[in-house]
Amino acid sequence: MAAPDFWTQPEKSQKLMQDRKRLEQALANDERLRGLTDDLDTLFELAREGEDVSGDIEREMKSYADFIERVETAMLLSGENDARSAIVTIHPGAGGTESQDWAEMLLRMYLRWAERHELKTVITDRLEGEGAGIKSVTFEVNGENAYGLLQSEIGVHRLVRISPFDANARRHTSFASVFVYPQVDDEIKIDIKQDDIRIDTFRSSGAGGQHVNMTDSAVRITHFPTRIVVQCQNERSQHKNRDSAFKQLRARLYEYELEKKREETRKTEDSKLDINFGSQIRNYVLAPYRLVKDLRSRLAMGDVDRVLEGDLDGLIHAFLVWRKTGKTAGDGQPGGEDTE
Repeated sequence: MAAPDFWTQPEKSQKLMQDRKRLEQALANDERLRGLTDDLDTLFELAREGEDVSGDIEREMKSYADFIERVETAMLLSGENDARSAIVTIHPGAGGTESQDWAEMLLRMYLRWAERHELKTVITDRLEGEGAGIKSVTFEVNGENAYGLLQSEIGVHRLVRISPFDANARRHTSFASVFVYPQVDDEIKIDIKQDDIRIDTFRSSGAGGQHVNMTDSAVRITHFPTRIVVQCQNERSQHKNRDSAFKQLRARLYEYELEKKREETRKTEDSKLDINFGSQIRNYVLAPYRLVKDLRSRLAMGDVDRVLEGDLDGLIHAFLVWRKTGKTAGDGQPGGEDTE
């Protein structure tokens, strides 16, 4: 890295910097684990000598368990694209305002989760709902392991609650689907032929001031062979929106080709459940009781508010363990279908 020409090849130097960061993190984790172990050993020694340190031991044990879970989560991310940044899209299901509001709740949950992990997010396209919520949203989550962690969210999410939009305060069930794609860097060549796409420009419909709404700055790209459509309207510059839309298209085409290979070899990822309503991966129940339950890992959590505020780490860890070993949170054994 001290070589004079190190930065003359930005892509190569950036990859080396990322590798260095991963090695430094591994060393830091080892040092942290050693420190936690030493602290616990000291507390247990004090307890054997008759000191009342039960409260300290309980706190240190929790810190130890939380740290081990974080390290184990990182070790479970061994997929080809797990270290990449992610592109996430959320679509509400049938149900109008109810589902659109649920889609916006999910968006807020993921943005809070990303903030907790110091991952940068950029909303590239957002279509507001009628009255409340959103009709669709696409956003980037930029940072190491974003795609690997967010794969746990691919699928249909089901919400049960007393509707805030129902004057009779009846219970409603809403659905929203979440898709996650790995961002593709310049080292991976995705051939996009000009004859295969159509680029449309239109006026942005979201916030951003008079300039955004009065000019055709938004960009939509249609890829005819795959029928993939992407769009971006968050920037005032048509050029920037075009670049962002092409980034989305490259990610979608990359995932499309990966999925074709999986089908050919009959090794479709366990996380790729059919995205249709009624095949949800996770239930969020706010009434008549309060519970979040992942139907793959079978992990259940009673603190729904904490989850909706972005504390997804337990759910993500349980999913990664289930995907790797088939073991569920319920009994530690390979699980079948959960029809709850």
